[in-house]
Amino acid sequence: MPISASRFVPSTGYAIVKRLSWVEQGEIDALAGDFFIHALVDMGACYILYDETGRCICITSLPPRWRGKYDERPSDLTLFGPEIAQRLAAMRSRLVEPGDQEDVEISVADDSIYEFRSRKVEIPGQGNFVIMSITDRTEERLRAKTLHSLLLEVSHRSKNLLAIVQGVASHTARFTGNLVDFLVKFRGRLYALAQSQDLVTASSWRGADFVELLQAQIGRYVSNNPDAIEIDADPINLTPNAATHLGLALHELIVNAITSSNILSENGAIKVLCRRFDTPEGPRIRFVWTERVRPETRETTDWSQHFTSTVLQRIVPAALNGYAVNRVEENSISYELTFPVDNRS
Repeated sequence: MPISASRFVPSTGYAIVKRLSWVEQGEIDALAGDFFIHALVDMGACYILYDETGRCICITSLPPRWRGKYDERPSDLTLFGPEIAQRLAAMRSRLVEPGDQEDVEISVADDSIYEFRSRKVEIPGQGNFVIMSITDRTEERLRAKTLHSLLLEVSHRSKNLLAIVQGVASHTARFTGNLVDFLVKFRGRLYALAQSQDLVTASSWRGADFVELLQAQIGRYVSNNPDAIEIDADPINLTPNAATHLGLALHELIVNAITSSNILSENGAIKVLCRRFDTPEGPRIRFVWTERVRPETRETTDWSQHFTSTVLQRIVPAALNGYAVNRVEENSISYELTFPVDNRS
């Protein structure tokens, strides 16, 4: 039966110690040392017992970095060195009455973190002592630091994404004549953002592979004829910012192709090129989308307006610190986007 008091009661035949069970008065002196030391060693628990003068009485399971052979009684100085010994002595000096406790976290040379926790206790008939535990908190603190960094990253990405959504909504409304058209265009662009974000999130925010991004954005539109689009791309991993905005551009391009004609029924009707190249200002990415123009529509369609949406000409190039160029050739039209490789936000 657990006992909650914290004093020695001779008449009952057992010592009552706070937060422990009970011990037989006559037998505990003979067994206590072996029993408790073996138990602490078995658990791998590091404890140091000091008498009132600060002398080490007992040590169990020191962390490997402080283990060694000692020719004399160990002390804080011989165990931990002068800097840590001074901090531990200052901590113990603040323990005045039995029950007082102090703790301090100490970083060592390899960025490991240890918690030193001390508590002053009274052992009836023996005097006052200090029990100090040493616990390796390195992994725990690293997890907490990593979690904090992830939360900051989530907050940062969320704010960026909300800003993008706000911009897309504003520009969609500005260039849409009625609510029905606005909802259709806005929902499509939101879906494109979601597709890009799924890839970025799956990579732990490292970015997205260009071909995977392309397939995610246009896959459902060419499911009946996958050969309608020819892809020629270098292995390129886009940054999160580039993946998000290039995903928007790909959505806009495929929607333009669908609404202007049924060209996706033809093999090789669209060619997609993506290359990485070096410039004196640093590496760049060139993305080119080229659509074949049918002879029968050549004279009846103003193809120069095909790629002039606000998303393609303003939002995406500005977000990527790049520029876009439209070209109208005799048998084709194209949209070319060039931007620096590093577009992290």
